[in-house]
Amino acid sequence: MNFVVSALLPILLILPIFDILTYIGFLPWLIKWIGRILSFITRRPKFETFYSIEMMFLGNTEAPVVSKLQLQKMSPARNVVVAMMTMSCVTASILAAYIQMMPAEYILTAVPLNCLNALIVTSMLYPVEVTAEEDVVYTYEDALAQDAEKQPVSTAAVSEADATSRPAEAPAAVETAVKPGLGGWFEKIVRRDPNRPKKEPFFSFLGDSILNGGRLVLIVTANVITFVALAALIDKILGAIWSPLSLESILGVFLYVPSLLLGLDPATAWDMSQVMGLKLVTNEFVAMGQVMDTITTFSPHHQAVLTVFLTSFANFGTLGMIIGTFKGIVDKERNELIAKNVGRMLLSGILVSLLSAGMVGLFVW
Repeated sequence: MNFVVSALLPILLILPIFDILTYIGFLPWLIKWIGRILSFITRRPKFETFYSIEMMFLGNTEAPVVSKLQLQKMSPARNVVVAMMTMSCVTASILAAYIQMMPAEYILTAVPLNCLNALIVTSMLYPVEVTAEEDVVYTYEDALAQDAEKQPVSTAAVSEADATSRPAEAPAAVETAVKPGLGGWFEKIVRRDPNRPKKEPFFSFLGDSILNGGRLVLIVTANVITFVALAALIDKILGAIWSPLSLESILGVFLYVPSLLLGLDPATAWDMSQVMGLKLVTNEFVAMGQVMDTITTFSPHHQAVLTVFLTSFANFGTLGMIIGTFKGIVDKERNELIAKNVGRMLLSGILVSLLSAGMVGLFVW
């Protein structure tokens, strides 16, 4: 119940707010210009670079929801890239809880590093070529225009349009004439293009947004419960075979070598790998709770790499949340491609955390 109230119910407010910003055109404008600046620096597409900034403040359900329109219009391959990046999200509102459990300086350093490294890791694990024609930011009106183009037009309507096109040409030229001077410039800005599709009434649009938010909460809840239950079932089966055996201990074995590469001695690396495995199977709060009483006794280097690694949402439960979120906002083709790359999503979250931990560890000994 705490998870539903704290993590999912905010969607019912966040989704309508950002849908309204999309409706009036402010959010696409913001994505376009911030994305253009960051894209010039990183040489990555506009939306992906803007999304990396969103990841610093919004969680792994809120960030995709805010960008729903862009995800629906982007190619399926770019949706996979965004899903992989979402594994490294951190909600700004939850940082205060992290800081009470772990060293604050390393947590605050980890958040922007994760965003930067998510761009790097996803471009290596799942490279997608984005042309200049595809690297656009869609507005609500653009989406309406595209949908209108996809609708079939009857033969009678086409004939009627052809019959009336010639007489309408001359008046149209007079109607679109622009006054000279400052008045003409102002009229050009505020005048609505008659060829643009008419917007849906605002309160009808808002009602659809609220209903979509409620449906999304149910989908994400079901997916998270299923993923966590499956992980617990696997743990029980492994424990029945041999009591010390568990999913987190198996993952800890695989993460032992990366722990050594972070500059830890063998005994410390083994302890850290077990905490890392626990975090992947459960969540970062469980892992932080296990070490919060003893972390002050660790060496500065050990504190730094462990804290930075734990500061992200990358775990099995997050997979369920991301898959459920995308199921609620994009079509079947995009969902199927994301589902085929679940392994890449988990690997992306692990590699981003390791890369961030390694970068911080270089400067703290």
